[in-house]
Amino acid sequence: MNSVIEIRNCTASYDGSDVLHDVSLTVEKGEFLTIIGPSGCGKTTLLKMVNGLVTPAQGEVFINGGPLADCSLTALRRRIGYAVQGAKLFPHMTVADNICYVPSLEQKMAKEQKKELAAKMLEMVRLSPDLASRFPRQLSGGQKQRVGIARALAAEPDILLMDEPFGAVDEITRKELQDELLTLQRRTGITVIFITHDIREAFKLGSRTLIMKDGRIWQQGTPKELLASPKDAFVRQLIRKDDYHE
Repeated sequence: MNSVIEIRNCTASYDGSDVLHDVSLTVEKGEFLTIIGPSGCGKTTLLKMVNGLVTPAQGEVFINGGPLADCSLTALRRRIGYAVQGAKLFPHMTVADNICYVPSLEQKMAKEQKKELAAKMLEMVRLSPDLASRFPRQLSGGQKQRVGIARALAAEPDILLMDEPFGAVDEITRKELQDELLTLQRRTGITVIFITHDIREAFKLGSRTLIMKDGRIWQQGTPKELLASPKDAFVRQLIRKDDYHE
């Protein structure tokens, strides 16, 4: 296996209080890792350490074998896709300009190049190229989320970080987005770390699921492993709480 992300004995603090405690994690190339746990358990902090938005107080992060501390964070973030709940599109930009934002930072793009890239990415997330000239306010919630994923993938990143990206859409749209994301990930081989509060979503998407509690990795494994051997009452309750069934 070829690890693309390594977090080694990392502790992170906010205002003098530790939110992550001596966390170690390895993510392999092409893996779809889902992370679940109660609010405040450190999920988002862990995710943000991967692209340098949070610097560990102790420990080290490695991306593709190299220390994150030695990387240009600007260059790194252009190689790592990042999608969050609500998409967070630039409201003053068209859909095409939103999608092409990161690639256009790397190189000057002609109008025709932007048009072609936007059309390609919209097709990838099953949206009509006709939406390219619209503004975010003219899109539905599901369309915005798809555009957010298209933007995160437009620079052809090796790693895609997702923080509850489907939390703000209705159940039917959410299931469609889950299916589309799985198809995209399998087709491209991209490495995904995906935060969710929904155990069904975690088990549906993840080749491995990480359960967090109190700033620590509490248990991890495939969905089958976690269902077969929950570590303790906390994990059993997490699974039962959402009435998950295979």
